[in-house]
Amino acid sequence: MGRKHLITDSFQVVKKRRRNSKEVKKAQSSPCGTVQAEALLLDAVQPDQVEMLKQFDLSWEFGPCTGITRLQRWERAELLGLNPPVAVRELLLKFKGNPSIMHSLWHEYSL
Repeated sequence: MGRKHLITDSFQVVKKRRRNSKEVKKAQSSPCGTVQAEALLLDAVQPDQVEMLKQFDLSWEFGPCTGITRLQRWERAELLGLNPPVAVRELLLKFKGNPSIMHSLWHEYSL
């Protein structure tokens, strides 16, 4: 009889490097300016505005939203005569520097 095949025969074993406790503490204690700026921008966005953007992402009649920003999708829908909500465009222009507002729900997922 031959040797029993293991999964590691087909796939390489990859071990993640552990962070030491000093790096973890340093990362937790040092405030990051961009995180604070995003937090301030998120505070200014009302929950009903976020819901409106989610509904815009979920509306299939304005075309697909993967791979483009919400503003690009709105402009494309406008060019195609699909009449996207003007309130969405105004909100996107108001928070243009905020990536969590500009990108759709599925931005972080790969195509």
